Amino acid sequence: MDSWYVDDRCTNCDVARQFAPELIGEEDGTSRILRQPEDEAENRRLHAAVFACHTRSIRPASGQPDPALDPFPMALDDGVLVCGHNSTHTAGANSYLLRRPSGTVMMIDTPRWSPELAERYVAATGPVTDVLLTHRDHAAHGRRYADHFGARLWIHEGDLDAAPDADQVIKGLDPVEIGEGVTVHPLPGHTRGSVLYLADDRYCFSGDSFYWSRTTEDLEVAESVTWYSIEELAASLARTAGKLRFEWVLPGHGDRRRLDADEMSRRLHALAERTGLLEPRPIDFTALRW
Repeated sequence: MDSWYVDDRCTNCDVARQFAPELIGEEDGTSRILRQPEDEAENRRLHAAVFACHTRSIRPASGQPDPALDPFPMALDDGVLVCGHNSTHTAGANSYLLRRPSGTVMMIDTPRWSPELAERYVAATGPVTDVLLTHRDHAAHGRRYADHFGARLWIHEGDLDAAPDADQVIKGLDPVEIGEGVTVHPLPGHTRGSVLYLADDRYCFSGDSFYWSRTTEDLEVAESVTWYSIEELAASLARTAGKLRFEWVLPGHGDRRRLDADEMSRRLHALAERTGLLEPRPIDFTALRW
């Protein structure tokens, strides 16, 4: 096995640690290799981290990672794949592919742009009909992917200036069905135009509104990087928590988790209550509890 290290470009986005938490940890605000992979299964998990990392900071001492071990798009469940190849232009956010019963696919937020990646996703999943943006921070490659796929680009009117050429503009605060089994729920707070997408009462693509924290082992909001209003986010969660039922939380930043729907609902209501007690604070990336 090769000898691996993390270079000084790491932004502590947590993505690599999500894929190989037993091999990559956090120390002094950056990722570090905890130990070298000991078998082929661990080597493959490490390569998943490598090909997700937006700065390509996880590196083998001998040269380049093995492109044959690039696992993306990677299935998380029967209906969802994670794209990998996170982009520096979205601060390293995760993006997803959602398979629909019709055989079509929706892309939720976007990986780094390249025609080769776009073709890889289509080859793995079938035609993409919609690119769904959760908010302005993740809009960077939306138009290019939508044009390549011949797909519709979606964003909320509150963040429309980040994608002014969007094909579909979500308006207001009411949930709207945008496809069979797929509903958008406006959730202003992290940004003015933040939304989440709920699919089949099973998958919740939460953008940067909330995520699963391995530190607290619970749902959390990124209160220290709430750009628009923590009070608005609290109001959004209070308004929306009772309308959501899902098993998977699939955020842009922060970890993913699957729980029983009743347990996830209990935790979401508790999160709404906790968020209602928060007060505005200065932006501080170092305060995130991954």
